[in-house]
Amino acid sequence: MDGGHVVIGDRVMNLNWIIMHNPLPVCTSANHGHHSDCLAKYCLVRLTNKGLWNVPFINNCYLINARLIKNKNTRPSYSEGDLDADMAFAYANRERYIFMYVTNRLDFGHLVNPDNYDITVTHPDLYQIFDNKLDWEKKYIHENYSENFNPNRTPMQPCPDVYWFPIVNERFTKELIDVMEAYGKWSDGSNHDPRLTGGYENVPTRDIHMNQVKYEPQWLYFLKEYVRSLQELVFTGYYHDDPRIEGGYEAVPTRDIHMKQIGLHESWLNILYEYVSPLQERVFIGYNTNPPRSLMNFVVRYRPDEQPSLKPHHDSSTYTINIALNRVGVDYEGGGCRFIRYNCSVTDTKPGWMLMHPGRLTHYHEGLRVISGTRYIMISFVDP
Repeated sequence: MDGGHVVIGDRVMNLNWIIMHNPLPVCTSANHGHHSDCLAKYCLVRLTNKGLWNVPFINNCYLINARLIKNKNTRPSYSEGDLDADMAFAYANRERYIFMYVTNRLDFGHLVNPDNYDITVTHPDLYQIFDNKLDWEKKYIHENYSENFNPNRTPMQPCPDVYWFPIVNERFTKELIDVMEAYGKWSDGSNHDPRLTGGYENVPTRDIHMNQVKYEPQWLYFLKEYVRSLQELVFTGYYHDDPRIEGGYEAVPTRDIHMKQIGLHESWLNILYEYVSPLQERVFIGYNTNPPRSLMNFVVRYRPDEQPSLKPHHDSSTYTINIALNRVGVDYEGGGCRFIRYNCSVTDTKPGWMLMHPGRLTHYHEGLRVISGTRYIMISFVDP
């Protein structure tokens, strides 16, 4: 190779260095075991492997050696027959023996999508999980989050079936508190709660729901992208992607056709209601199945002069996540969670760390008294 050219036989081929934005499709997990080229692309995008690759096609954002543009014989062409512009560009390069490359050895930055950047909300960056996910992760995900998946690491378990994970950093916790306090409309802590269907809260707290601060879609996405994989580590048998299902995930996939697909959904529901439900109620009392979801997502505030503690209760969930938003011993004294069946308490919580535990039956629990200061926690009831 000499000065941007490589000699192959009697031909001198130009080298065209191309840096791509969103260069290659990330393959689904179903493809990883079957297509080595697909896995290579996945590793390239995720920076698992670093290098310089010769590729037959590129699009979006690229860098071209200036000498190619100056020479009319090698100048990029975007018109080749009935091909679209991207395909014509790549085809013309290949015909002229101009090599195209993609590299992830150096970070030249990336493009940011400004279209939905809402400056009217408190901390707009916090809301960018959809539009600028890469930046969002760098700003808010805990630096040790990936260690949760280290096969040589045993998840922390302060109480039986209560798991503890680092998930977000202190910038996230502080900004979420700012968002809630800027909104300021905390519930009054009574059983009457007009935000809920039926208007009654059995175990009331002083709280603000995510949908009140326009963060419900972002939070549900957070649960899907960052919490669900942790749940699957410790509570097996939950949820695989299936577009026919709410949330797109099927736990135990089969080769099947849904009743909706053949127009029998309503009829089948009627059969279940009329003929199956009475039989089920004779042997399994009080059970009702629903797709996994989270309808209750809220930040709780504990203060000695407002609501210092929470009485023993079960959560309306299959499992609950509880993320500490500020620091015990600094921002408040006391507090924590006691699991009564096991006489086990978690009091030394850390901002950005998430407790995950079953909501019903086995994990009857209470919120311990806050003696001074203000304690904030983020709660989600998953699959009520």
